[in-house]
Amino acid sequence: MESATSPQGRTPRDPAAVREFAMRFTSTPRGARLARRLVAHRLNEWGHPYTSPVNETATLVTAELTANAVRHGHVPGRDFHLRLTESRGTLRVEVTDTRAERLPEREEPCPDGESGRGLLLVEALSDDWGVTPRPAGPGKTVWAECACPV
Repeated sequence: MESATSPQGRTPRDPAAVREFAMRFTSTPRGARLARRLVAHRLNEWGHPYTSPVNETATLVTAELTANAVRHGHVPGRDFHLRLTESRGTLRVEVTDTRAERLPEREEPCPDGESGRGLLLVEALSDDWGVTPRPAGPGKTVWAECACPV
């Protein structure tokens, strides 16, 4: 019995299979920037080119969630954790920090303000988002899910 392989000799992937990328980053603007860039790169590798709506949306959501982790969830000496998964047409971005007492709140920003629009963007771009307590220690995970073509 022969196994199915592509012309390049690779075994085809099940489109419903789970793909995952996870990494810990320093809780700094540089760490947030690196997380955003690695998500864009990983999505490109998974078949969502850099200029595709899926990649651009997930990269922007990642940028907002990691920026919030750095700005509002930072605890000196602690990193934040990023997890990106794709399964059955859904892309999920999770950002975990160690600050449990500062939960994200979506507020109406001041018209002239320079900040306060991140969660509005996450809400507008994702199909669902929320916050869950961190199961293995102090902190929380802020997550967002977006539909993506299989």
